[in-house]
Amino acid sequence: MDNIKVLFLDDTELAEFEGNSKGYRNDVYIVVQNKLFNIKVYDIIRLQQDYELEVETYGYYSVEPNLVLVKDVTKEEIEFVVRKLYGQKYFESLKPIDDKNLYEFFNLNIE
Repeated sequence: MDNIKVLFLDDTELAEFEGNSKGYRNDVYIVVQNKLFNIKVYDIIRLQQDYELEVETYGYYSVEPNLVLVKDVTKEEIEFVVRKLYGQKYFESLKPIDDKNLYEFFNLNIE
């Protein structure tokens, strides 16, 4: 994964435990060619729960941008899926983040 980095805003064991328990993480950032991307990581159970709740409440469901489904919301599984997505050129279709604070937080140079 030399060309790609997977970063977490909260990279603690507690955050990983909570993400796996809740079935989602929205603090996952990917660095590709010095560009930063944010993905929303869900497991299918959490996605189904959100879908059912929103359909019941609002009558429709709108998918979050950059939503990625994983078998388990663990760092290992997220990194595995991100490598596969990178190989399929998934990140070429996403808009990079334009937030200097995030680049500074992760100690990245902005191009």
